[in-house]
Amino acid sequence: MVEQFVSLLNRLQRDLPEGLVVDAAWLEARGIASNLRAYYVKAGWLEQPVRGLYKKPRGGLSWQQAVISLQTLLAQAPLVVGGRMALELQGFAHYLAQDTRTVYLHGPEKPPAWLQKLDLPQCFVYRNSATAFRTDPAAHGTLTTLPWGQWDWPLTLSQPERAYLELLDELPRHESFHQADMIMQGAANFSPRRLQRLLVDCRSVKVKRLFFFFADRHRHAWVNRLDKSVLDLGRGKRALVPGGKLDPTYLITVPEDLDAVS
Repeated sequence: MVEQFVSLLNRLQRDLPEGLVVDAAWLEARGIASNLRAYYVKAGWLEQPVRGLYKKPRGGLSWQQAVISLQTLLAQAPLVVGGRMALELQGFAHYLAQDTRTVYLHGPEKPPAWLQKLDLPQCFVYRNSATAFRTDPAAHGTLTTLPWGQWDWPLTLSQPERAYLELLDELPRHESFHQADMIMQGAANFSPRRLQRLLVDCRSVKVKRLFFFFADRHRHAWVNRLDKSVLDLGRGKRALVPGGKLDPTYLITVPEDLDAVS
C-alpha cells in the first residue's frame, strides 16, 4: 500500500507540469481518487485554485496557464485564443486599446465552468467557431503556437488573418471600427492565400463585407490577389451603425467619422 502511494505521488510529480492545472477527472484517470486528492491537498502536495481544479502549490496562476492546460492536458474540445487577444500577442498591440482584459476563446464546445471562476483580472468570452466559419479552427492552417512562460509551453491561437476576421465579427457591439481600421492599416504582411481560404470558409456576410471595406481603404498589395468572385457577399443593405453613412460598394453602414483614406 505504501509502495502504491509513493508510486502514485511520484507519477503525479512527473506528469503534472509546474504551473498548469488539471481537473478531478485527469487525476482520477491516474488512480488518484477523491480521498487521496483531499489528502494531497491537506499535505500541501496539491492546491485548489477553485473547487475540482488542482495544481502544484508553487507560484500563481495566469490566464495563459489556464488556457494552455485546457489545450494540452485536459480532454477538452479544441479551444484557441482568437480575435483581439490573438492579434495583440502577434504584434498588433499598438493598434489596440491598452490593458486588454478580455480573452476570446474560439472552438466547437464551451470551456468548462471552472474557467470563469478563477480569480484572474481577465474575463473569458467563448465564441462558437462554427458560427463564423464552416470548419473548426484547426482547418486551413490558420492556427499557430507561441511559446509562453519559463518552460515555453505552447499557447495555441488564431493566426493574424483569422484573428482579424474574428475581431470583425465582434463589430459593432464589442469592438470598434477605429481599431479594426488601424489593424488593417498595419496588415501589409497578411497572407492572401490564407485569407482566400478563410473568406471562402466564412459564413458571415457581415464579416466579409467589413473585411473588403477596410481592405479597400488601405490598398495593400495582397488585395489584388484575392478572388472576390467566388465569395458570397449576400444581397441588400446591412445597417451596422444606426445613423451611420452607407458605403455604396458593400452596402453597409459605417460611422460618419470614418474618414476616407487617400
